[in-house]
Amino acid sequence: MNLRAKSKSFWRNTGETEVGGGLDRGAQSTLSPFLKWAGGKRWFVRHHAGLFPTTYNRYFEPFLGGGAVYFHLRPQQAVLNDVNPEVIAAYQAMKDHWVGLKKSLAYHQRLHDADGNYYYTVRARTPTKLVQKASRMIYLNRTCFNGIYRVNRQGEFNVPRGSKDSVLMETDDFKSMAALLATADLRVGDFERVIDEAMEGDLVFADPPYTVRHNLNGFIKYNEVLFSWADQERLARALKRAAARGAKVVATNANHHSVRALYESWDFLTRSASRFSQISADGASRKQFEELIITCNI
Repeated sequence: MNLRAKSKSFWRNTGETEVGGGLDRGAQSTLSPFLKWAGGKRWFVRHHAGLFPTTYNRYFEPFLGGGAVYFHLRPQQAVLNDVNPEVIAAYQAMKDHWVGLKKSLAYHQRLHDADGNYYYTVRARTPTKLVQKASRMIYLNRTCFNGIYRVNRQGEFNVPRGSKDSVLMETDDFKSMAALLATADLRVGDFERVIDEAMEGDLVFADPPYTVRHNLNGFIKYNEVLFSWADQERLARALKRAAARGAKVVATNANHHSVRALYESWDFLTRSASRFSQISADGASRKQFEELIITCNI
């Protein structure tokens, strides 16, 4: 199959009103993600939202993270996956217990304001109940250094406290998030299994860890899991299979010749886009990077 022949113009104008799998984005504004995530795609939806199709069936996101694209598209049917169970627990609590979650975060806000060491008290805890587990995750994410998620060899979150003190944001709309997530299928697991479910007319958005072939160590740390070059190859094969079944594919990755070769050899459309690195103690020192945008059947 000539996949390039099935791909239409790469850039589109936004302002959609007819959205088969998603809500009317002309009538409903983008929801602000409740997690800040390294490599998050808020910049992407601000500048490149027009490349997403206006009609699709189900939406699949195998590397969910902060979910910026999901909250922008607001699809009516979605399969949302991440390898990190803490991330999915936060989404599950938002979906099923948003009122209790908001109250728990308000509690964290009061104690955070009153005690300069409260962050480290919470970081040392390991709650087991869903709402408390999720509120801990969101609290640490919003008050840690630059929203980084990092764990030690024992799987314990070890990022120091940052400079931000707001646990609850003016942009928080937990009620709308819960309503959107009500129809979402939340999963913890491997990306390939999720992508393999996408069929003709479905939309897959894949934003994996950005491993390249010649990394000195051959992998990067993705939560507690190693994401290797072999995983990059496996991802490319899974996206090719999805595209061959007629799924619409949008993916982002490192703009490196080794990654481009994985997709250009299969006749996907590839373009580069610039963004600023989001991990730096000094905002002025953040550097601009190029990312690869990959599409098929759009």
